[in-house]
Amino acid sequence: MTNYICITCGVQYEAGDTPPAHCPICEDDRQYVNPGGQSWTTLRQIAGQHRNIVEKVSPSLYALYTTPKFAIGQRAFLVQSAGGNVLWDCITHLDESTIDLVQKLGGIRAIALSHPHYFSTIVEWSEAFGADIYVHAADEQWLGRRNAKLRLWEGDMEPLWDGIGIVRCGGHFPGASILYWPEGDGTLLVGDTIQVAPSRKSVSFMYSYPNYIPLSKQAVLNIAKQLKLLQYNTMHGAFGMSILSGAAEVMERSVQRYLSIFS
Repeated sequence: MTNYICITCGVQYEAGDTPPAHCPICEDDRQYVNPGGQSWTTLRQIAGQHRNIVEKVSPSLYALYTTPKFAIGQRAFLVQSAGGNVLWDCITHLDESTIDLVQKLGGIRAIALSHPHYFSTIVEWSEAFGADIYVHAADEQWLGRRNAKLRLWEGDMEPLWDGIGIVRCGGHFPGASILYWPEGDGTLLVGDTIQVAPSRKSVSFMYSYPNYIPLSKQAVLNIAKQLKLLQYNTMHGAFGMSILSGAAEVMERSVQRYLSIFS
């Protein structure tokens, strides 16, 4: 029995003798099935072609990503905290070298997910580090695998420890979330619930990035409402783009720009 992994999105599914017939995440209109057809791989095969990078971003924050790029180029963040480290989002590849490096940084107490495109191999990571998995209950249907460490949370806020909390914003997915971390003047890890633009001077909000489908006006207003409850100065988005200061002002300007275009 093998836990097959979708090559296009990087999500792992429950073990079977043969690959699944479908990848529900890729067949959803927020993602896509590779034009060449649905294809599958395994962790063993990935290990022969890829390796992980653990890169220091700030004194207590590390980015984790795979090279060469795999799937959608997922990037995760390891937040170091006295009460236990949090892995924000998850990448598919996991090997002994990565486990050793992360253990030296304090291990992982919890894995918190922004949305299903980052579900990847969360059970493999959970079992390697003994970590709880936090997924918003609104996105439960998209889970490819689950274990006893899965914590389905509800509502708009899930407090963790040391002032860290998961905040549901919705939009990209019903349970799409961000991580609040009170480091410095407040830091947000936003996945692509909020997408940091290449200029770092604006952000965007999309229902589907690969299919170029924007969010509705109401969805953007809901995201803005949630962020107004938070004090923050820094924002780390998906794919290596960050706003290192003035993030709250960038967010406000971007919301107003969006509303002026779509009003």
